[in-house]
Amino acid sequence: MILYLLAYFGGVLTIVSPCILPVLPFVFARADRPFLRAGLPLLVGMALTFALVATLAAVGGGWAVAANQYGRWAALVLLALFGLTLLIPSFADRLTRPLVALGSRLSNSAESGDERGAILPSFLLGIATGLLWAPCAGPILGLILTGAALNGANAQTSLLLAAYAAGAATSLALALLAGGRVFAAMKRSLHAGEWIRRGLGAAVLVAVVAIALGADAGFLTRISTASTTALEQGLLDKLHPAPMEAPKQAGGQPSSNNSMMQANNTMMMSAKPATPDPAADLPVEGALPDLSGAVEWLNSPPLTAAALKGKVVLVDFWTYSCINCLRTLPYTEAWAAKYKDQGLVVIGIHAPEFAFEKDIGNVKKAVGDLKVAYPVAIDNNYALWRAFDNDYWPAHYFIDAQGRIRHHHFGEGDYDESERVIQALLAEAGHGTAAKDLVRVSATGAEAAPDMDDIQSPETYIGYNRAENFVSPGGADGDKSHVYQPGAPQLNQWSLSGDWTVGGEHATLNAADGAITYRFHARDLHLVLGPGADGKPVHFQVTFDGAAPGANHGSDIDEKGNGVVTGQQLYQLLRQSGPVGDHTFEIKFLDPGVQAYAFTFG
Repeated sequence: MILYLLAYFGGVLTIVSPCILPVLPFVFARADRPFLRAGLPLLVGMALTFALVATLAAVGGGWAVAANQYGRWAALVLLALFGLTLLIPSFADRLTRPLVALGSRLSNSAESGDERGAILPSFLLGIATGLLWAPCAGPILGLILTGAALNGANAQTSLLLAAYAAGAATSLALALLAGGRVFAAMKRSLHAGEWIRRGLGAAVLVAVVAIALGADAGFLTRISTASTTALEQGLLDKLHPAPMEAPKQAGGQPSSNNSMMQANNTMMMSAKPATPDPAADLPVEGALPDLSGAVEWLNSPPLTAAALKGKVVLVDFWTYSCINCLRTLPYTEAWAAKYKDQGLVVIGIHAPEFAFEKDIGNVKKAVGDLKVAYPVAIDNNYALWRAFDNDYWPAHYFIDAQGRIRHHHFGEGDYDESERVIQALLAEAGHGTAAKDLVRVSATGAEAAPDMDDIQSPETYIGYNRAENFVSPGGADGDKSHVYQPGAPQLNQWSLSGDWTVGGEHATLNAADGAITYRFHARDLHLVLGPGADGKPVHFQVTFDGAAPGANHGSDIDEKGNGVVTGQQLYQLLRQSGPVGDHTFEIKFLDPGVQAYAFTFG
């Protein structure tokens, strides 16, 4: 129940978010009519349409998004006709086209005193408005949508989206009721009903044009600081909602209680749970779930929980472009090698973050390049992610010889304590000869340990779904070719220059000589990149404070800053050799087609 209330209150907060602005003209066009016959049906239609479209988009993929685009254009046509009938009442009398006649009938019926004739047209106008409404994906809506994407289509995710939409409709209803009184007072005092009607019609037409041209997206990007993120995060922190339940396994046992990946906190740099005492009994946290949900296994035939009985198991959730996962790999590989003959089985569960990480060929190449020799389960459908009730990359789960989860650790760090847990579980299983010393690794490149004391820059996504601190003038113009100017980034801000198409997950360079600039504070800078759809290599050049990086170059470029994008992966571009401070990074791509995903730091 708490989660539903949280979704509802998140929707209520939409009224103070700039993302509500594009649909306000359509809503307030009903403000001078009876609320029960005009305003309420419109809001109900808007809320139901958003809940349905959002559910389909979250679980259905690109086809649902494409279908909604057609619906948006149909809605724009319908609402434009509605606006014209408000602005020019004689418009329908002079033209007899079917769509215009429909718009006229909707408007006249919605204005009429007949209750049955007013409700249905207002409801249809609400459906059209719902197709145009794209609320800001703050922490609460982001939590719901990613939960829907991972859990698949089910009643709970649809009800959560409906609760969110109902909250937004509630706050809009209050504003609509207040607006109706204002309009009524204006009519009584100024006898200006016809002018009010025409003004509303003009506002509707302006909103239609703005949405059709995409001007609303650019405007909202520029005023995004007015978002409700802080308020929503405060609600999350105070309420601590109960997690969503996933479907149960065949035996009736719940396989997961929380499968939602939190968009801004899944890549864990370091987490410090209560340190267990290996000499004491480790608590039982659950049972090793069935592993049948993997779509493929690498380095091993498929493994099962039953077959692993008698073995101590370490499960490592990772994805190959995650810098935090890469930095834990030297330890998991060392443990797998050291304790293999003493009863330890290490299983890497590869759960993708980006679409290219679902390509099994890419994962196979990464496993080979990284020299991962232990079994790797491909979890493209997040079945194992849900079964373990997991939330983070990287995440380690420690399972005893009886198949019970006895400990977990999220993020980097605490490697000595994790190894002592392995030793304790091996000793408990009767492997008393397990070595008591601890591994020491000396990793290089992106796998080297970070300089935690000097990281002041956050993981930064380039696709508009999760982008922050983007400062190119005019903001991002989503899903279309646009020539960007570099701007002047301050600390932890970034910009594009050149002809780019910014998508939800990544930005694609359309013409040579485009660049990305980032003002950062960290020892290491990494960027997840991939070649274009044709797979051709993309040459690039990096500068560090406007000059060649020299001794500060990363493992994937030379001292002059030259490098080549040959595959979809994380590239280490800078590793400073001297004191760490605020610096300006720029990468210029000499060929078109590159896809840029995310910055990470170390």
